[in-house]
Amino acid sequence: MNGERARRSRRLLLSLPLIALAACATKSPSILSPKGPAARTASSIWWPMVWVATAVTIFVVAMGAYGVVRGRRIREEDISREVSWGDRFILIAGLGVTGAILIGFFVFSVARSVSLARAEPGTQITVIGHDWWWEVRYANGAVTANEIHIPAGERVNITLQSADVIHSLWVPELAPKIDLIPGRTTHVWFKADHPGEYRGQCAEYCGLQHAHMAFFVIADTPDAFAQWMSDMARPATAPATALAQQGQAVFLSNTCIGCHAIRGTAANGQLGPDLTHIATRQTIGAGTVPLTANDLATWITDPELFKPGVTMPPTTLTKDQLNALVTYLLGLGFPSP
Repeated sequence: MNGERARRSRRLLLSLPLIALAACATKSPSILSPKGPAARTASSIWWPMVWVATAVTIFVVAMGAYGVVRGRRIREEDISREVSWGDRFILIAGLGVTGAILIGFFVFSVARSVSLARAEPGTQITVIGHDWWWEVRYANGAVTANEIHIPAGERVNITLQSADVIHSLWVPELAPKIDLIPGRTTHVWFKADHPGEYRGQCAEYCGLQHAHMAFFVIADTPDAFAQWMSDMARPATAPATALAQQGQAVFLSNTCIGCHAIRGTAANGQLGPDLTHIATRQTIGAGTVPLTANDLATWITDPELFKPGVTMPPTTLTKDQLNALVTYLLGLGFPSP
């Protein structure tokens, strides 16, 4: 007995550093710090549920403890006594109170959620979930991936679709999660109170790389957003150097062209992210790694190294070809005014 108790104590002590290490993680988005009205609606439902659940838990534990203490005092011959009216009252009242709490929360949550489904004017954006990245389309023809730019202080209406399996778009600080279901179109809206960057994540298990299906909502000032929209809708920047021109030729003569689109060129693939302005993005692979020359080169030659199971095949290129291709892609920013 003592040996088993000692083993449990050791396991508990060993788990404490892991708990402390988790507390040292970088800041993650939370519904407890809403930055927009839609997120505040979700938070306003969550807090009452927490307090009521806490009160119910305390009450149940207290009654359980009372029953244990009282049960020790009852003589053995009294245990088989008939159920009294008081016992029946406790049973019926317990069921009634539980039912009332559940019904009350159902009505409360539905009433609070009605505003989230109300159609109102706002910026229209279509987000399509793929294994394992996000396609983002705007009404003016702008297309990007894994980053959703919005105007701060204004409502944004998101139309959601899935190209393969069920995904779920969730930006904890801005909006409740909403599922993307194959064959169906769903909708959500949100608004960011202030300019800033908000991390989102697929919140429905969708396969091997579900955890690496992140995205960023970037709230710009209205003027900056209008400029971004205009720039993003333009064709790709023409290669500015001889090395970049070589890189474009490498891109257009290899398998890249079959999956990716670069507007303004012959590349019109639809299976992978649009790369027209890839240099404006922060990450590769839906938040998997930062967009740097070294990581981009590694991603091109062996994407499975970063994201096992990804549909992108490895690309066999010479060192010079790879250098030229990376130079070309990192030059695909916004054209000069």
